[in-house]
Amino acid sequence: MIVAFYRHAPHEDISIVNKKLRDAGLAPTASALRDASLLITEGTGAPELASSIERMPSVERVVVIPDAQRLTSRVFQTEDSRVKVGATGKTVFGGQEFVVIAGPCAVESPAQMNAAVDAVVGSGAVMLRGGAFKPRTSPYSFQGLGLAGLTLLAEQRRRTGLPVVTEVVTPKDVESVAEESDMLQIGTRNMQNFELLREAGASGRPVLLKRGMSATIEEWLLAAEYLMHTGNGDVVLCERGIRSYDRSTRFTLDLSAVAEAKRRTHLPVIVDPSHSTGQPHLVRPMSLAAAACGADGLIIDVHTDARSALCDGAQALSGEQFATVMEGLGPVVEAVGRTLAPARSHTLAAV
Repeated sequence: MIVAFYRHAPHEDISIVNKKLRDAGLAPTASALRDASLLITEGTGAPELASSIERMPSVERVVVIPDAQRLTSRVFQTEDSRVKVGATGKTVFGGQEFVVIAGPCAVESPAQMNAAVDAVVGSGAVMLRGGAFKPRTSPYSFQGLGLAGLTLLAEQRRRTGLPVVTEVVTPKDVESVAEESDMLQIGTRNMQNFELLREAGASGRPVLLKRGMSATIEEWLLAAEYLMHTGNGDVVLCERGIRSYDRSTRFTLDLSAVAEAKRRTHLPVIVDPSHSTGQPHLVRPMSLAAAACGADGLIIDVHTDARSALCDGAQALSGEQFATVMEGLGPVVEAVGRTLAPARSHTLAAV
């Protein structure tokens, strides 16, 4: 059960409802969402309890949800969420526009970032990506530039005026990453790092939550529940591929999960065709397929010198390949009743 109060509800009214729930044998947890106070219970109590609470002062509505999924559920919110990213608020996930994020998997140097950003912005990307902290399978692989990488990424944000998303790996880094980025990414290996989810959710920044490589859809949505339980309604889900027996691709891109997640949650869902396939020649067809099945956007790896890339160069697109993806997206996006988020006009000076 979720009890939602009107904004600025008096503390006394909330306390009275809290006591009524406890007297009914329930243990409510206090939360908030978009400045509205919430009380969330594990059980539902007697059938008449919800209707009696709904008549109490300052209570806006009571939603009875028997499943574990609550704040992320379409039972709680039927309309699609709109997640605005960046200072201008022009980049919106979950609306009419299809959003394309692009950039290198890892931030390596000023020259590398200049070249990659010039390529993706020139082809119409409306948001930048780049990893400063890289959780790698091998401890000997490049782990990212850390805080220096954040600085380089922030310079590209100032240079282009575009919002940036970057991964945060540990709870202690959340504040630093939030200062230098517009959106925090929780990677596949950290999808169920619950302390990190709590810190990222409380950061005040929108969060991009990638599906764990072995996670069910329910586990993915419940990880998003952790973020929303902190009061953060600006959550975007990302399907990035799951493990399977077939080694033809790096992972298996589960586009059925996109359609199913869109049915079960009001949160926007985007697709990562780069990490999921691991094959540059598959990024374009999977990007078009993602747009066709209802995804709200894409996040794509682009590196102008992939052979020298320090991280995941084998899957990165060149600038020319990315331009081909963008050219093909327009007709597909329009066919499903949407539009590509328009490229902004920018002056790209050297950093």
